[in-house]
Amino acid sequence: MKSSFPLLLSLCAVPALAADIPGGGISADNLSRHVRMLASDAFEGRAPATPGEDKTIAYVVDALEQAGLQPGGEKGGWTQAVPLVRAQVDGAVTASLRIGGETQVLANGEDVVLQSLSPVDRVVLADAPLVFVGYGIDAPERGWDDFKGVDLAGKVAVVLVNDPDFETDAPGAFDGRAVTYYGRWTYKYEELARQGAAGVLIVHETAPAAYGWATVRASGLSAVFDIPRPDAAKYHTLLRGWMQRDLAVSLFKRAGLDFEAEKRRAQTKAFAPVALGDAALSAAFAVKRDQVVTRNVIGRLEGAGRPDETVIYSAHWDAFGVGEPDAAGDAIRHGAVDNATGVAAVIELARVFAAGPRPQRTLLFMALTAEEKGLQGATYYAANPLAPLAKTAAVLNIEMLSPDGPARDIASWGNGRVSLEGDLKRVAEAQGRTYSPDPNLEAGFFYRADHFAFARAGVPAITVGAGLDRVDGGVASGKALRDAYFAKCYHQPCDAWTSTWNAHGQAQDVEILYALGREIADGNAWPHWLDGSEFRAARERSGTERE
Repeated sequence: MKSSFPLLLSLCAVPALAADIPGGGISADNLSRHVRMLASDAFEGRAPATPGEDKTIAYVVDALEQAGLQPGGEKGGWTQAVPLVRAQVDGAVTASLRIGGETQVLANGEDVVLQSLSPVDRVVLADAPLVFVGYGIDAPERGWDDFKGVDLAGKVAVVLVNDPDFETDAPGAFDGRAVTYYGRWTYKYEELARQGAAGVLIVHETAPAAYGWATVRASGLSAVFDIPRPDAAKYHTLLRGWMQRDLAVSLFKRAGLDFEAEKRRAQTKAFAPVALGDAALSAAFAVKRDQVVTRNVIGRLEGAGRPDETVIYSAHWDAFGVGEPDAAGDAIRHGAVDNATGVAAVIELARVFAAGPRPQRTLLFMALTAEEKGLQGATYYAANPLAPLAKTAAVLNIEMLSPDGPARDIASWGNGRVSLEGDLKRVAEAQGRTYSPDPNLEAGFFYRADHFAFARAGVPAITVGAGLDRVDGGVASGKALRDAYFAKCYHQPCDAWTSTWNAHGQAQDVEILYALGREIADGNAWPHWLDGSEFRAARERSGTERE
């Protein structure tokens, strides 16, 4: 691989300013119009493999075609098929907790949220013993093993969300409050399957989860998805789900344990699993399983000089469809901020790039499916790329731009240890803006967006989102609005377009994204992972293909 020093110099060209953007520049009206349509009732919450998907795909394809792109999908078309297994609880869930000779009936959605991706048509657990396994982490490279050889066959593991460092006074083995992949609920489900548990219940706490129970309920009562696997039982516990913190505290107390004391014990390497007295869980529910095909949408603008090299703009199109009505009777999870804003940005970027000079590298504009179901669309593309990943220079993923007007800053998600973070900072400053590193590293957003699927494959990738330093009200105002959104509207019906929507801040963010993408697409440089990145080795293995 060539030395990165001259490549870095070539990437430091003066970024394009807003006045240089073709096609009349980034239009706030266009952004708002796309969000208004995609988040409307007609799109039924844009759930994969529903009529809402068909409307979404048709809208995005039409918008990209009108923008002047060529199809970038399979077989000369606009889409890439993403086959998935869909599993949905079918009918009533019965669940109960027996401890100390007494039985407590559990309400699904209130006390617990239960689901299954195991290849069965009915889940039945009868008096399965409960075992507390701390944070449920097996990380030999960090000298950490929460399991200590415990036999979990036939048992349900009770596990804490986030990492052991989240509530400790000083950083330990897990990078302080900045959550690692071990803190994600997806990892915990995967690890407990590897450990042979019959089931797993994650204890929900709002601060370490970074969202409230309403989000767990909305997500958990929806269908869940997985890639088709001939040996799916090996990858999934029979039962999985969440339990309310208050239920956990009560359960531990009845087992003769103190929840907070056990949590503190779990924050040490010496932790060993402990049975929760004679507590046992019984649960039964039917599961409707089917195979579906959902779709990524991909538009292409072929490079004029090096068409075999690629830059990707991406955003996920899916939301949570139709669920339970809220207090106002609205049952559609519209997904306006999350993530119709990102899709609108991709469409608008496609329009202005197609209106201007052809970039040297090929640009792909992607609306990815099933992000809310575990980054499935991005993961599928990374495993089945339509342009070689070794020559994909960068992925600029877009998430949750603000409807609240202009901000002084722009942000990225997580601490990716990737040169793109420095490039974003430099480009923002050239446009009179500032760059804010993720102010909420403990939320683990780096592992919750589609760029993570590309990063795992070695491709330098970043998710760009709104900053908090509002022109009207500063950081305090921005933080208050953000906190209110996550408390009340995240994955809820009230994440909707309204007449108060102000897309001018979104337009300014998209101008920065245009300048950054134009710079990469016209340059010779290869963005790269920095020292300490867990993705650097994967990228370096393909280095000869970029020489």
